[in-house]
Amino acid sequence: NYLDAPQTPGDWDYAREPGETLAQFGTGISEARFILRCADGQVGLAYVTGRAQTAARAMTIRTETLTRTIEARPVAGQGELLAAFLAPSDPLLDAMAITKGRFAVLVEGQRSLYLPAWVEVSRVIEDCR
Repeated sequence: NYLDAPQTPGDWDYAREPGETLAQFGTGISEARFILRCADGQVGLAYVTGRAQTAARAMTIRTETLTRTIEARPVAGQGELLAAFLAPSDPLLDAMAITKGRFAVLVEGQRSLYLPAWVEVSRVIEDCR
């Protein structure tokens, strides 16, 4: 059960920049492990792999009420990111924001992340609505 796993070390940081808002989870801005980003009318979910990626991978988001696997693709010009994009109204985003304290991000071939559902998650989602 992902709720019993230890939380991944780190904190959320929220930033508003021209044309986008984002929340990064990690032990510092330069050590981000996961990024939620609102830009161009979409919410991006990006897993930071730490090394260049060339192929798409399955990304599973697990919450208290919903589990879904989506395809995460390498981001052009930022090869260490595997990202998936969702419409702001996607129910998975609401499930991430109001889950029982945390949600899990599982990417094939990568370390699982157990992230707290803090206010920064909701802020990015609401920025896109």
